[in-house]
Amino acid sequence: MIMGFCMGPLFSKEYPAEKRRRQLLIAGFALTVLFLALRFINQYGDPAPWKHWNTGLQTFFSFFLVSKYPPSLMYLSATLGISLMALSLLETAKGKWTQVVSVYGRVPFFYYILHFFLLHTLLTIIFFATGHTKAEIVNPNAPFFFQPPRFGYGLIVVYIIWMAAVASLYQPCRWFNKYKMEHRQWWLSYI
Repeated sequence: MIMGFCMGPLFSKEYPAEKRRRQLLIAGFALTVLFLALRFINQYGDPAPWKHWNTGLQTFFSFFLVSKYPPSLMYLSATLGISLMALSLLETAKGKWTQVVSVYGRVPFFYYILHFFLLHTLLTIIFFATGHTKAEIVNPNAPFFFQPPRFGYGLIVVYIIWMAAVASLYQPCRWFNKYKMEHRQWWLSYI
């Protein structure tokens, strides 16, 4: 979030678009190179060094397995590097897809709050609908609530739920974006 506030001036109307795209591309490329160089050296930047495994695929996955919580230098370099390059390259993209995605981008905090409550409500419904009880909400072996053993779905089902949640929040985000455009209260700029 701090990075977003710091990058705000780059997206002002006075800042030249071509210069911004070039700077974002260079910064993204530099961060990606930093990630690759430090990860290849394997001495600094992440609490868990990568290691060689029996297969190339296992070694490949080990190389890219970096700590997200707390975010390591490797995680930040890789994700921010790719994101900045994508931001630079996609800034001039046009089409229906960009119109849809920009709705979410104009109301990011609003979307975040809605998706958080939607997914947690859905989790609670699925939890009880699959036969679990109140006694199973707290699992002493898990750091989060609603995590009893053998509860959950495979990756395909998780992706389907994720896509359905994003799609179901399009209209509320579109409504709130329109509301923000028509009203000028100071607090709306934060949501």
